[in-house]
Amino acid sequence: MKLIAEACKAGARKRKACELLGITIRTYERWSLADGLQDKRSLVERVPANKLTDEERQAIIKASNSSKYCDLPPSKIVPMLADQQIYLGSESSFYRILREEKMLSHRGRSKPRTRHKPRQLIATGPNIVWTWDISYLNTHIAGVYFYLYMIIDLYSRKIVGWTVQAHENSEQASALMKQACIDENTAPNQVTLHSDNGSPMKGATLLVTLQQLGIATSFSRPAVSNDNPFSEAMFKTLKYTPKFPYQGFADIKEARIWVEIFVKWYNQEHLHSALKFVTPQQRHTGLDQAILENRKKVYMEARRNNRSRWSSNIRNWNMPTEVILNPDKGYICNKR
Repeated sequence: MKLIAEACKAGARKRKACELLGITIRTYERWSLADGLQDKRSLVERVPANKLTDEERQAIIKASNSSKYCDLPPSKIVPMLADQQIYLGSESSFYRILREEKMLSHRGRSKPRTRHKPRQLIATGPNIVWTWDISYLNTHIAGVYFYLYMIIDLYSRKIVGWTVQAHENSEQASALMKQACIDENTAPNQVTLHSDNGSPMKGATLLVTLQQLGIATSFSRPAVSNDNPFSEAMFKTLKYTPKFPYQGFADIKEARIWVEIFVKWYNQEHLHSALKFVTPQQRHTGLDQAILENRKKVYMEARRNNRSRWSSNIRNWNMPTEVILNPDKGYICNKR
């Protein structure tokens, strides 16, 4: 850049000077910016301009290890120092330095509670794994809700049981589970039921009922909705359907009629994107195999009749042979 500046000062054209040195005029203009000569490659280590000095770092370590603060977390140390007109660093700096020094461990006799991911559940056919949850349904009165209980089959996404009640409790959930087992003709020790950690899900009445029915239980971690994603997705589908009454339901009878219509549509007419666009009922009864095989034949025939329009293979109409809830790390789903 110094050579180009000298050449331009002597009367040379900037573009010609750049070409002579093997760079473009745009490169020179970029280098001329305030930070144009800074190496912006992601692999380059950069030292922040506001990095703490070694003396400041040692002061944080010394304060954290002092008799007054040795049993306190940084979230308490920092404001206590501020009360004494002392500022050594931000709370995040305290945590970062203590973590780097292997000094950030639990202090005190209590042990931190760890929440482990629920065990992996695999459905290789209908009525092997069910998931269920309860969702609010608005009414015309603010603050008053009806409660939609809904059970879905993990393998087929079919709604195998539902009810709308004015309250949520384990007694009503127990009655729903019994009816679902009758409707699906399940055998003892056939179904595993996954749910959230709400009180209706873990009530004594429901747990005794599930034990009598031979249904194994699985629960999400508290406040972790991702552990029960299929039920959450179901409620989103229900509440985002165009005909959902956002103004609320006038009474519980109206709510039950609307949900009944929705369930019939969802199970028997809704082409589910995760099921290669067959209905949950077709997947549940095994009719999906013939439908997908027929689609595959149609596509193969279309490809044979006009090869110029097909640059690669036909659309994949193979249905996964299993559906996994809360898969273990590294698990690969089996496909046909």
